[in-house]
Amino acid sequence: QVQLVESGGGLVQAGGSLRLSCAGSGLTFSSVTMGWFRQAPGKEREFVADARWSGGGFRYTDSVKGRFTISRDNLKNTVYLQMNSLRPEDTAVYYCAAEGPHGAYEYWGQGTQVTVSS
Repeated sequence: QVQLVESGGGLVQAGGSLRLSCAGSGLTFSSVTMGWFRQAPGKEREFVADARWSGGGFRYTDSVKGRFTISRDNLKNTVYLQMNSLRPEDTAVYYCAAEGPHGAYEYWGQGTQVTVSS
């Protein structure tokens, strides 16, 4: 049974930083692409960043480029999202996700709230 557990969310002032963590179990973590998504109130869930399993490789949505950094520690089965220069528009529930065997994100964590005050 695949489980993803996020942590590290909270309340921060604009310009501040947070680091999210996502610990995975029940999957071969090193062989799985891991991603971060977010959903703001009244909006659809959107892609934030991902870390490919093969040869590294990272992708980011344009609005977080230069501010957020995704990384992974395959020995700890953990993926991280370092968020710097946070803005009020970054306020959302952040979800960790893992790709399944068919290339789509099939496994999701419960989410962690990030609130950025102005």
